[in-house]
Amino acid sequence: MSVINTRLCLLLLCLSLLFPLHGRAEPKQVIYSWPMSMLSDARGSYPIALLHLAIEKSGADYQLVPSGQVMSQHRTLRQLGSSSGLDVVWTMTSPEREKELRPIRIPIDRGLIGWRLLLIHQDNEEKILQLDEKHLKTSPSVQGNDWPDYPILKANNFRVLAGGDFDAMFKMLQAKRIDYFPRSLTEVWPELQQRPGMSLAVAPKWVLHYPAALYFFVQKDNIELANALEIGLLRAIEDGSMQQLFSQHFSSAIQQADLKSRTVIQLTNPILPAETPLKNKALWFDPQLGY
Repeated sequence: MSVINTRLCLLLLCLSLLFPLHGRAEPKQVIYSWPMSMLSDARGSYPIALLHLAIEKSGADYQLVPSGQVMSQHRTLRQLGSSSGLDVVWTMTSPEREKELRPIRIPIDRGLIGWRLLLIHQDNEEKILQLDEKHLKTSPSVQGNDWPDYPILKANNFRVLAGGDFDAMFKMLQAKRIDYFPRSLTEVWPELQQRPGMSLAVAPKWVLHYPAALYFFVQKDNIELANALEIGLLRAIEDGSMQQLFSQHFSSAIQQADLKSRTVIQLTNPILPAETPLKNKALWFDPQLGY
């Protein structure tokens, strides 16, 4: 029996004990951290679709509901941790986040969050193209001050500024206060489409890579929901439906990024938790295979 099948059998047993045999009269609401006002934002379409798929595959009696307001990443995680109206978020893992919250340790985007293209001002394309790795690292960039990516880039000797407001970071790039803004392969194209008047582009040549995992997180004591999500994800991996959903949402972006033709700057991730399942190659994106 495979590791995935063994894990699945154990989780099914746990879930059968957690759910009453007579079931619930009404589905239990599960509020996820993407606000109703942003449901048309393409960046949320895959994790929301995968969340629905996982709940469907688990057989658990849940009704998924979007959150009511836009919040910063820091505030979202605080609200989840304090059991104040959020039940599940998806975000990049770190030791601090795994200490405060319960991770479902299956990278929902196959690690694409750690493949970073460089968003630049169109005027700087030739400048960035001519840089070597040393000078790229010393050129000013930005990341959110509460994002795991900020300490990762700092640890790898990048000259990275700490931004607070998300939209302000794009304005810094537009004003040429920074030379580039690293964005994940899954984020960069939708973000460009949302800002057609800002004269931004994806830099040629470069891609940064560090091992990183985007997980679903739930409240620390919500074992029932955690087990349901893990069961659903494992079933979706086994029957191929998760891979199908991944390809449906990201094959175009992967093709557009053309990673095989880029110079990869391989970075270490000093804040990657030891429990991250890096050895299970079936869970991770392989640029040579394209999935």
